[in-house]
Amino acid sequence: MNKDRKRIVFLTGTRADFGKIKALIQSVEDQEDFDPFVFVTGMHMMTEYGYTLIEVERCGFSHIQKFENHTAEDTMDLSLARTIEGFSAYIKDIQPDLIVVHGDRVEALAGAIVGSLNNILVAHIEGGEVSGTIDELIRHSVSKLSHIHYTANEEAKERLKQMGELPESIYVIGSPDLDVMSSKSLPELDEVTSYYNIPFEDYALMLYHPVTTEVDRIERDAETIVQALIESGLNYVVVYPNNDLGSIKILKAYEAFKQHPKFKVFPSLRFEYFLILLKNAQFIIGNSSAGVREAPFYGVPSINVGSRQKNRSLLESILNVSHNKSKIISAINAQKDKSFLPDAYFGHGNSKVLFMTSLNSTRLWETPHQKQFQTV
Repeated sequence: MNKDRKRIVFLTGTRADFGKIKALIQSVEDQEDFDPFVFVTGMHMMTEYGYTLIEVERCGFSHIQKFENHTAEDTMDLSLARTIEGFSAYIKDIQPDLIVVHGDRVEALAGAIVGSLNNILVAHIEGGEVSGTIDELIRHSVSKLSHIHYTANEEAKERLKQMGELPESIYVIGSPDLDVMSSKSLPELDEVTSYYNIPFEDYALMLYHPVTTEVDRIERDAETIVQALIESGLNYVVVYPNNDLGSIKILKAYEAFKQHPKFKVFPSLRFEYFLILLKNAQFIIGNSSAGVREAPFYGVPSINVGSRQKNRSLLESILNVSHNKSKIISAINAQKDKSFLPDAYFGHGNSKVLFMTSLNSTRLWETPHQKQFQTV
């Protein structure tokens, strides 16, 4: 660790947020003026969800710290508390100049709390967005605890300004995972299907997460979408949900897929491999942000089921439906043969360049630690 370099800590708790920040970490790793550190926790450390710590370690970053924060499915508050405790001890040792968090998970909230209470600059990636469930509450809370904001588009920037954030603290860089999506070094589809033993020529992707604010109906809703997919008669590549409250009920519903050769189910997929599967899919279905963010970038049709991504995007390629089996099947039939032009609503694949430009500016490092509320 070089004391003359700016020390930047990136916190990651899930396969999804790591896909978002991976290119940014690498861009910092390649610079002589910065020392990047990666604090790995959450789902990454859980064997039942693919132990995706391996994916982080595969990148070869110089400084990786592992921390197990998980308690039980229904104790997100205790997971938050444990992450705060572990991350606080870590930053006391590292003494970073900047903490970078992403999105709307409890790990991001923990990072923002630790940073703000220890007088360390906190940068929040992809704040200012709207969606459903508890995620939105966490996302806005993280934004208010952060000093610097990296948004996916101007619309998100305007929302942060509505929340009282200073315009000069907001940098529009697009969604960082688009850098990876537009990379020329992604694997070929044959390599991916061979690696995962996927026999389908045509297939759709399915990612379905629990909506924690609708926990009483998760079991019924999960069974509805599972039966709709089975009755559609198509091939599907299914990825496990995140580990939020209700995920066990979803995994129980997925047991119905074991009897059907048209389904391949995985706890997790390597990010670049997932992107290639998405790029070549007939459509994506479920309630993952991948359906409203990554899929449109590739022009892939999306079916968003339920309220989890409510208000996230109204792009032409996204079809929103309720948890009704016949409506889901109708949506599948409507989307399976469609194609759309790629959409750059969430960026152009140059986030890491814009990110590094901001880090190399005097303006960013002069951001006040004392937050101010700007009246619109």
